[in-house]
Amino acid sequence: MKEFFQEFKKFALRGNAVDLAIGIVVGASFTAVTNSLVNNIITPPLSLLTKGINFEELSLSIPSTDAAIHYGLFVQAIISFVITAFVLFLLVRFINKLTVAARKEQEEGKTPPSQKSAELMVLEEIRDTLRKE
Repeated sequence: MKEFFQEFKKFALRGNAVDLAIGIVVGASFTAVTNSLVNNIITPPLSLLTKGINFEELSLSIPSTDAAIHYGLFVQAIISFVITAFVLFLLVRFINKLTVAARKEQEEGKTPPSQKSAELMVLEEIRDTLRKE
């Protein structure tokens, strides 16, 4: 049993598992922010454009039952998805630009290999001659 817990500890503390856990927490927070953006900022003006239609209230009642199809919530989820995808696109694009800029700076900072001085060439010839003997 001790081996099992040691193996689990090794797995849980490995960088990938911790990174994944952080990604999940950040993703959940991002979802909450996106939902708030859609529900509280985008949907109200959008309902003005659609003559005051509240997406949360859009539904179709199923005859002979108390059930209803809430397609308005689905529309809201699609809007949330599009916003999330757009923000992620902008984020990835920004990170790619930063990466390209960092690579360019790194390449520009490199100096080309300088020509060997005459003294160095003579010293290398002496070294090579001594190795042969």
